[in-house]
Amino acid sequence: MFRYLPYLFVGILFGFVMIKSEAASWYRIQEMFHFQSFHMFGILFSAIATAMASIQIIRRLHRRQALDGQVIDIPAKPPGRKSYLYGGLIFGFGWGLIGLCPGPVFALAGTGSLGAMIVLAGAMHGTWLYGALKQHLPH
Repeated sequence: MFRYLPYLFVGILFGFVMIKSEAASWYRIQEMFHFQSFHMFGILFSAIATAMASIQIIRRLHRRQALDGQVIDIPAKPPGRKSYLYGGLIFGFGWGLIGLCPGPVFALAGTGSLGAMIVLAGAMHGTWLYGALKQHLPH
């Protein structure tokens, strides 16, 4: 049980950063969608740059095992797949509709936001529904 404490600590720290940086703010997200502020774009671009750099470091150092011994496998994805476009559109539509990305919804639920708890319940239901219907969907 205690082996999960570092993950809990990192999750709490992530939520704290999301709240303090206003990345979980509905108003900041709406400013982004209306192109009124660079705040959220700056956060997103810095996250993308960090992820790209991390993947390149893993590949160049030929690091094939995580700290816990699990194999790190980053498969190349074929370019130009329509599923990426459709998935991005669905994700973006949901994000714009509720004004929350999956990361901040956990942080806001942790602050006691009733709206975020409703969104989280819907996301959990959607995840369960996908798991139940997965075998009948095209992949």
